[in-house]
Amino acid sequence: MKIAVIGTGYVGLVAGACLAETGNDVVCFDRDKAKIGELRRGRMPIYEPGLEELVRRNRLENRLSFTSTLTRAIKSSNVIFVAVSTPQAEDGSADLQHVFSAVKDLARLINAYKVIVIKSTVPPGTSNEVQKIIKHETTYPFSVVSNPEFLKQGSAIEDFMKPDRIVVGTGDSRAVDIMLELYSPFTKTGAPILTMDCASAELSKYAANAMLATRISFINEVANFCELVGADVDQLRRAIASDKRIGDSFLFSGVGFGGSCLSKDVKALTQAGSEEAYDFKLLRAVDVVNSLQKKQLFSKIKTYFGNLNNKVVGVWGLAFKPGTDDMREAPAISLINDLLSHGAAVQVYDPVAMPVARNIFGSKVVYASRSYDALKGVDALAIVTEWNEFRGADFLRMKKLMRSPVIFDGRNVFAIEQMKTHGFQYYSIGR
Repeated sequence: MKIAVIGTGYVGLVAGACLAETGNDVVCFDRDKAKIGELRRGRMPIYEPGLEELVRRNRLENRLSFTSTLTRAIKSSNVIFVAVSTPQAEDGSADLQHVFSAVKDLARLINAYKVIVIKSTVPPGTSNEVQKIIKHETTYPFSVVSNPEFLKQGSAIEDFMKPDRIVVGTGDSRAVDIMLELYSPFTKTGAPILTMDCASAELSKYAANAMLATRISFINEVANFCELVGADVDQLRRAIASDKRIGDSFLFSGVGFGGSCLSKDVKALTQAGSEEAYDFKLLRAVDVVNSLQKKQLFSKIKTYFGNLNNKVVGVWGLAFKPGTDDMREAPAISLINDLLSHGAAVQVYDPVAMPVARNIFGSKVVYASRSYDALKGVDALAIVTEWNEFRGADFLRMKKLMRSPVIFDGRNVFAIEQMKTHGFQYYSIGR
């Protein structure tokens, strides 16, 4: 098929590259000419394992191209994916201006029957508004499909190529047939393509992320209680995760969730409920718990030292999770800002997120080129992201570099007994 993808952000770029990988002719559009220029030169705007190689291969095969000319993208394609950002508005709702603007612009260029696929995360009812916008701009036939993405940063390529499920929301049988054909290469292993109405499809993304966020906030609440009663959240997690009704996914305690999806989608769903006079009490609590959890590590550090003036704290991990350079809503931001505001000096390291961190903190922190460099002369180490390279740390080397052997582990990377054996003062979450 001939496909256009509007937006070369995280979702659009991954979708475009993966769709090209299965033999489709894909053109990705973005208004940002500089970004398109970088993509044409093979430079990725985001870090995602496997993405650069996938883009390069399909560029060489002439199946994937990039353009800043919308006319070319729309007129040459029969399926158009809208994958622009839906940032959080001041009231917590999803800001749909980029979606509606993109739809209006593409509608004016429709020259034959097109399937318009909304890949962006949008609240229920958005597809109906999209229908109205397109009808106002063209007399050509078209179909609107809600097709939410369920990609995890760090494993997005695998998630797209081997999905758990594919959700297709539309009441148009012609569009259903086209989407089934388009996604058939990705469902050879039996993953279902679930067809439904647009509102249900739109809500499915919010509901899935809200469920995952709820599990994280739940285990973090339990972890905080474990500390009060002398329990170990890791042992507790194994006990409850053995229940087949519960399972073990998203049940690891820590310093809260971040990223571009969970927090934003919880707030957006809560606000969507308010607009319908419905109060999502549980989701409001999930959001509050997560905000408080991001303060847990700083609270432990402050309690330990009392006065943080002239203290030096090393921070391992800046991205909101391993496998990405995304620092949106990252717990590390909250921790570092709190440390700085209380007079501490901060030395940071992350395997891939350092350029992003420089844009956030500027000259306020010291950037280490290697993990151990961030430990030189520090009074304590805070671990905020559980990168695998931290798990095999050389403890003897760490102790020689640190002014005092104190670790605040926000991801429970190390075992308590292991830390005692090596002579560290060690504080983790829920243990």
